[in-house]
Amino acid sequence: MNSPLPSPGAELAHYVSTAPFDPYSVEAMTDEQSRVYQASQLKLMWWKFRRHKLAVASGIFLASLYAMILVCEFLAPYNLHTRNMDFIYTPPQRVHFFHDGQFVGPFVYGRQMRLDMDTLKREYTDDKNEVQPLRFFCRGDAYKFWGLFESNLHLVCPAPNGQFFLLGTDRLGRDVLSRIIYGARISLTIGLFGIAFSFVLGIVIGGLAGYHGGIFDLVVQRIIEVLQSIPSIPLWMALAAIMPVTWSPILIYFGITMILGLLDWTGLARAVRSKLLALREEDYVLAAQLMGAKSSRIIGRHLVPGFMSHLIATATIAIPGMILGETALSFLGLGLRPPITSWGILLTEARGVSVIAFYPWLLFPMIPVILVILAFNFLGDGLRDAADPYR
Repeated sequence: MNSPLPSPGAELAHYVSTAPFDPYSVEAMTDEQSRVYQASQLKLMWWKFRRHKLAVASGIFLASLYAMILVCEFLAPYNLHTRNMDFIYTPPQRVHFFHDGQFVGPFVYGRQMRLDMDTLKREYTDDKNEVQPLRFFCRGDAYKFWGLFESNLHLVCPAPNGQFFLLGTDRLGRDVLSRIIYGARISLTIGLFGIAFSFVLGIVIGGLAGYHGGIFDLVVQRIIEVLQSIPSIPLWMALAAIMPVTWSPILIYFGITMILGLLDWTGLARAVRSKLLALREEDYVLAAQLMGAKSSRIIGRHLVPGFMSHLIATATIAIPGMILGETALSFLGLGLRPPITSWGILLTEARGVSVIAFYPWLLFPMIPVILVILAFNFLGDGLRDAADPYR
């Protein structure tokens, strides 16, 4: 039965709560909904990124590699320049754990070399009677840690008067595994320094072009179009070829870094310009202008943080291009030069077809290049998806 209508002029019942409004207390909201509702944008991005299993695994892999380059002298079994003249072009050795049915622990068999007089090729065979146990946290080749102090502590070492070439040796008898570990320090850091230099140029030039516009924007866009119309590899080669041969390895390293950064800022500058063209019309930008804020402060404190997640995702995708650029230049003989060692320099050992046919293990430096590029791409995909946690 319907309730009777109130008489004319009677006071209506008050159904609105007079308690203070709490934006975080919603009666119908569950605990899970409340947790999402109160989460910061950074936490939402982390939750979204964590669901991308491949990106998380790639991030862990890359973090491990960059941690490894801090102690590569300790991790490498041999010094970077150690030559084993009795074991030139020796193939990779297998690590065994059992000998004659008994557990011995990690060890390798000794090797004997025979020269084939028909092909002049060195042939190595394992001596099953010579067991060489591996040593861990041991004293081996001396090195200068980061060029600061002398040490000879290694994670793993061969047996006394023994050999341990997990990935074989090159034409001078140098351990390929040790050189790959040392080369990671150069190949991985050159991508970081290059992208940092590129980011400074891209954000500054693209930010000024997008915020001010006018003739400056017109000139910048034409310069970007000219640079993007030139093929990257020939331009890299031309700039790398003009570096004097008398420069020290450190100057060559920073020169290659600047070349890679100078030619990679154009895409980022256009992305920053397009974002700022849209954001500069917002009310908070007008408020900052009325309060007398300078252009540099408005761009750096108000506009750029608004799409910082997009910049981070762009960086993770651009770093592999830097690594590939250094590898290509070094492989062509126009990049870094010995005694500096990078993955590109190591691949120069495998330029000949005959070398690849007889000594295929010299292509092993190509494996970390492929893995790092794939990991950065997967990480960039995960960060790009996480940059919009509300999608």
